[in-house]
Amino acid sequence: MTLTAAQHDKLLAELDESRREAQRYRLLAEQSTDMISRHTPSSEWTYVDVSPAVERLLGYKTSEIIGTPGYDLFHPDDADNLIKRAESVSYRGGLYTNVYRYRHKEGHYVWLETTSRTIRDDSGDPIEIICVSRDVTQREQAQRANRRLARVVESSSDMIMFCSPDTLALTYLNEAASSTLGSGPDGTIALNLRELVDAHSYSTLLLAGLEHAAQHGCWYGSIALQLPAGKDSRIAEIREIIAHCNHVENRRVEYYSIIGRDITLKRRAEDAARRQQLELAHMSRLLSVGEMATGLAHEINQPLAAILNYCRGTLRRAEDGKDLSLAQALHAMQLIGGQAKRAAEIIKRIRSYVKRTEYQRIEFPINDSCQDVAGFLRQEASDNRIEFIFDLAAEDPSLTADRIQIEQVLLNLIRNAIEAYSDCEQTLRTVTISSRCDQGHIEVTITDCAKGVSAEALSQLFDAFFTSKPSGLGMGLAISRTIIESHGGQLWAQSDGHSGTVFKFRLPVSRHQDQWP
Repeated sequence: MTLTAAQHDKLLAELDESRREAQRYRLLAEQSTDMISRHTPSSEWTYVDVSPAVERLLGYKTSEIIGTPGYDLFHPDDADNLIKRAESVSYRGGLYTNVYRYRHKEGHYVWLETTSRTIRDDSGDPIEIICVSRDVTQREQAQRANRRLARVVESSSDMIMFCSPDTLALTYLNEAASSTLGSGPDGTIALNLRELVDAHSYSTLLLAGLEHAAQHGCWYGSIALQLPAGKDSRIAEIREIIAHCNHVENRRVEYYSIIGRDITLKRRAEDAARRQQLELAHMSRLLSVGEMATGLAHEINQPLAAILNYCRGTLRRAEDGKDLSLAQALHAMQLIGGQAKRAAEIIKRIRSYVKRTEYQRIEFPINDSCQDVAGFLRQEASDNRIEFIFDLAAEDPSLTADRIQIEQVLLNLIRNAIEAYSDCEQTLRTVTISSRCDQGHIEVTITDCAKGVSAEALSQLFDAFFTSKPSGLGMGLAISRTIIESHGGQLWAQSDGHSGTVFKFRLPVSRHQDQWP
């Protein structure tokens, strides 16, 4: 067929336009930061053509990679993603998108995201595969880091919750939080942060904590949680609040991370330790009373002997026919009553000292305790020719603690001071008991003037089972230090090794109501 001049010119114009359009597409492909490539439809996925971006992405020049089987560059774990329809593969409108690792010319792997389409002829047979690939290494590494972080958050033993800043609704609970707080039957979260604390804690602690976190990024402290019904046998608390702010929009808080801790097991362990400490202290008191049995028997015998003498004297007077006036009888009864009361007080003190008790935090004057314990040991001191000297604080300071336990410490220290004279030839034997109040603390000192303690023994003095006494168990001072430290104080000893020993303990005047030793 012969073309007219007009038809010929039109055809030439169309061909020129096609060439210019192809040139434009080629220019776009060459300038694109994405790698555009063509591959054979065979399983080798051989490169037929590739844009210059291949050098930036994979380090190859176009001439080096054309003719190379693309399948060989896949990471072994990702080579069959498309065949296996792995999670990294998605399909939409005839396009496959795959995320995988691909080997760089230098040997390391980069993450690529490739969208591919298969070009087919009129009969449906594949002609070639066209791919557009981009480097997503940073994105994938960030996502993987986020997934690792999410696994850490989910498996953390701490309770981690996300909270809306406006409604305080909890939008996420990790496994530990869900186990402690519970969730809906379908796994939904229907909890609000203000429901998990009492009204006082909400108004005084929680709101202040949220405000502090919003201003400074985070808040640390302790807020007791009020757990839902069915979970109230557990004990948990908020330890940290983190504010996640939008730095673009005037630092507005987008959400809070609430980090809490289930302290049920910790509290049970503390309770068990407290019970063990009380039991040890009770055993120590029993041993102390056993060691003082002779002195206590003598202490009780004195008022009993006096009662017996008053009774015999009154009866003898009556039997001898002597007149016994009502005033004389009443006086005798008063004397007998006084001695009976004295004996009863001694028995009462012994019973209160040796009975098993729970921790009882009360306020009491430390000077009274010093004098009462010294009175308890008066007979033992007298038998050893020891004189007590008191140098007690004039302001008569009061201590808030367990009185029985503090008096147990005083008893151990004063008895140690008495026993320090057992192998000492000194004529003047004194035990000085002093108290001082200074800057919210009370300091009690027990001083003897015996032979002192060697430097070697002094370093082991408070170790369990260490003793210099032939019949001692070595637990008295160890238990005493435990008691003082559990009350927030310190107990220590000083000695020059030849002229006496000083024991001191220092305690805060009061502790927080919720604390226990």
